[in-house]
Amino acid sequence: EVQLQASGGGLVQTGGSLRLSCVVSGLTFDDIAIAWFRQVPGEERKAVSCLSIYDGSTYFADTVKGRFTISSDNAMKTVYLQMDSLKPEDTANYFCATDTKRDRPLYNLSAYDYWGRGTQVTVSS
Repeated sequence: EVQLQASGGGLVQTGGSLRLSCVVSGLTFDDIAIAWFRQVPGEERKAVSCLSIYDGSTYFADTVKGRFTISSDNAMKTVYLQMDSLKPEDTANYFCATDTKRDRPLYNLSAYDYWGRGTQVTVSS
């Protein structure tokens, strides 16, 4: 059974930092891409950052470039999203997802076939 366990969300002030973690089980970690998406009520889910474990390529949304970093611990099958200099507009429910088919751009929502439950990030002004 494939499981994605996301954690690390919380309440932080503007300018603060959080680190999200996503632990993957039930998949061959080296063959996948993993992404963090975020969603606010009434809006579509959008890609924040993506990491291809198999070739190392990454994607960052323009809104988070220079502030967010994505990394992995392959032995632990865990992907991290380090979020620094947080802004109120980063407030959202954050989801991790895996792409096992590898046939679409990393930022493409439809590429992802397994999803974890969200973890809420709230940035106060």
